[in-house]
Amino acid sequence: MRLRYTKRGRLRFTSHRDFQRAFERALRRAEVPMAYSAGFTPHPKVSYANAAPTGTASEAEYLEIALVERRDPEELRASLDASLPPGLDVVDAVEARTTDFAELLNASHWELRLDGVDPAEADRAVGAFLAQEAVEVRRQTKKGLRAFDTRGAVVSLTALEPQEARQRQIGGSDGPDPTLCAILRLVVRHHTPAVRPDDVLSGLRATADLAPPVPAAVTRLAQGPLDEETGTVNDPFAPDRDAVLAASPTAAGQQAAAAPGITG
Repeated sequence: MRLRYTKRGRLRFTSHRDFQRAFERALRRAEVPMAYSAGFTPHPKVSYANAAPTGTASEAEYLEIALVERRDPEELRASLDASLPPGLDVVDAVEARTTDFAELLNASHWELRLDGVDPAEADRAVGAFLAQEAVEVRRQTKKGLRAFDTRGAVVSLTALEPQEARQRQIGGSDGPDPTLCAILRLVVRHHTPAVRPDDVLSGLRATADLAPPVPAAVTRLAQGPLDEETGTVNDPFAPDRDAVLAASPTAAGQQAAAAPGITG
C-alpha cells in the first residue's frame, strides 16, 4: 500500500526519525496486518521516499508499507490517520499496482514565504536568478562541503503578485515589517546532490543580494513525476489508480458507458 501524508503546523519540526517512531506506533494502534523483515530483530516493512528536511512543512510526503492481508485503501488511511497526532495526517492511500514508485518522485513543487521582503524586490531577484546559466552554491553535506549548480535543477521560479502575496500572508508579526511578505513558487528536479529550497535562496542571495530578515517558511505542495512540457508536478498515484481501474470490470464498464460516442 502507498500512502501520502502531511507535516503541518508545529509538526513540521518533526525529524524523519521522530516520524518513523510515531508511524510505527500508529501501525500497532490501527492493528495493521504488517509484513515483517526476517532476522533476530524483525521490523515492519516500511519504505520512506524522499522525506522533506526537518523544519519544512509538506502536503506531499510518501511511503510504502507491505501487508500480509489485503485491506481497503480508504479504511486503512482513515485508521492510520486517527492513530497519528494532528499535523501528521494520512490524506491518501492506493494499492500498489506498479513498480519503482521512487522513480516517479523526480520533482517537487515548493512554496517559500519570505516575511519582511517586498514582493517587488523578490520578483527582481527571481528575474536575476533565472537570467543566469548556472548559479553555484556550497553546502555542508555528510560527505563534506560540496558545491553544486542550483540553476540547473530549477524548472520554474515565480514570485506571486504583491496583492496575492499579501492575501496569503500568515501571521504578520515575525518580520521587522509585518506589512511586507513575498511568496515564491518553485518547481525543482530531484538531482544528486538534491537541490533544496534553502539552496535556491542561497542562489538568490548570491545573484541578487536577496536576504530575508527572518528564515523562510517553506512548504512542499506536491511531489511526483515532472511534466517536461508544462513544468508541472503530477500525481504519482495516478498510474496505480489507472491500473486498478483497468483491472476492475465494473469500473471499466462504467467508464465505457460514460465515454462520448460509445454505445452498448
